[in-house]
Amino acid sequence: MADENVDINVSANVNENGNQQVEARVEALREDFQRVRDEIAKVIVGHEEVVEGLLTCLLCDGHALLEGVPGLGKTLLVKSLGAALHLQFSRIQFTPDLMPADIIGTRVVLQDEQERRYFEFQAGPVFSNIVLADEINRATPKTQSALLEAMQEQSVTVAGTEHRLERPFLVLATQNPLEMDGTYPLPEAQLDRFLLKLNVTYPSFAELSDIVDRTTQREEPEPQPVLDVAAILEAQRLVREVPLASHVRDYAVNVGLSTHPDGPQTSATIQRYVRYGCSPRGVQSLVLAAKVRAFLAGRPNVDLDDIRAMVVPCLRHRLILNFEGEAEGIESADLLGELLQTLPARGAGAVQPA
Repeated sequence: MADENVDINVSANVNENGNQQVEARVEALREDFQRVRDEIAKVIVGHEEVVEGLLTCLLCDGHALLEGVPGLGKTLLVKSLGAALHLQFSRIQFTPDLMPADIIGTRVVLQDEQERRYFEFQAGPVFSNIVLADEINRATPKTQSALLEAMQEQSVTVAGTEHRLERPFLVLATQNPLEMDGTYPLPEAQLDRFLLKLNVTYPSFAELSDIVDRTTQREEPEPQPVLDVAAILEAQRLVREVPLASHVRDYAVNVGLSTHPDGPQTSATIQRYVRYGCSPRGVQSLVLAAKVRAFLAGRPNVDLDDIRAMVVPCLRHRLILNFEGEAEGIESADLLGELLQTLPARGAGAVQPA
């Protein structure tokens, strides 16, 4: 009996020490991500929610679509994120004459010392950890579709040969919502592959004053790299291990179902203006983003507020409005806000899984 008690005590101490090591590593990663925020803040004034969204996509191994008028710093924001990380960064300026091979690469004919010719694959700019797709809606649908396989499968296929992309792989695309001449709206299938859609808004008076002072009175500082590939991959793994209670999961599922016109708890407004609701990928994105929010806040599990906070950035680009909704200029974010006000969180009226 004495030997059994010793074994139990040893196992308990080992487990306790292991848990303490994990908690210490998690806390160290949180501090590192705070340092990333601080490095970005050296260059970018404001846009805290957008920066948080980019970090969320990085930790979820997802992609982000940034929308805003020219001059708000979308490109600079993405470049600053790349500078704050030990990752490969590339920029693709989308234009109407851009071809798929300009993005993914192509096979070229080379000649060896014996004058024998052979094909060799030359990788395009998509073979980076962070890819800035600048003004993505200016390219033709054929070129836009070159990113589909890369975004979903993290690979590209050229001449029947698959080429894997290195992880982490993050596509950050920007688009201008105002100018429509010479642009091609992204198809729904590609929009669904973006984890978040982030709106970049105008700065406030204080923020604009700070921007003017920084850019006209002194040399702009450069962000210093903080995190490397190994630390980011470890953080991605730890995020997926954040506990999710069953009632929180059910709430996320109910949110997804309620975006459909024929959903079990769909509001009259969504029935009137929405043609198609979000896909299952949207609910997956919602849960993962909520886990990142809890992880970065230092909370041990996901709560309902995490789900609610991520509904709009995760789902607003996944709702397809009908003709009436588009004609009346209905915003998906407004529909989702109404959904959150009317959908019960738990208890009476909540839809339970079958």
